[in-house]
Amino acid sequence: MPGLLRGVARTAVVAGTATAVSNRVSRRQQGRWAAQQQYQEPAPQPASYAEAPAPPSAPDMSGKIEQLKQLGELKEQGILTEAEFEDQKRKLLQG
Repeated sequence: MPGLLRGVARTAVVAGTATAVSNRVSRRQQGRWAAQQQYQEPAPQPASYAEAPAPPSAPDMSGKIEQLKQLGELKEQGILTEAEFEDQKRKLLQG
């Protein structure tokens, strides 16, 4: 009987640790996506009739490349599915 209890206790510890790690990874991923959303969607600015619209600035390719690398790492770690990866990549490249 003590061997059975030891096995059950070990399983409970492993499962609890896995759950804690999984939750932490999920929270960190949500934080990263929220930060990317804020970066990609700037707050709308009030239109002024006296000012002409500014020409669009050149996209910051180094920033996009870095974000694509992060997406690839998340996919390799199994945090993102193939569909999620493709969706985020498409959004990044369009925006």
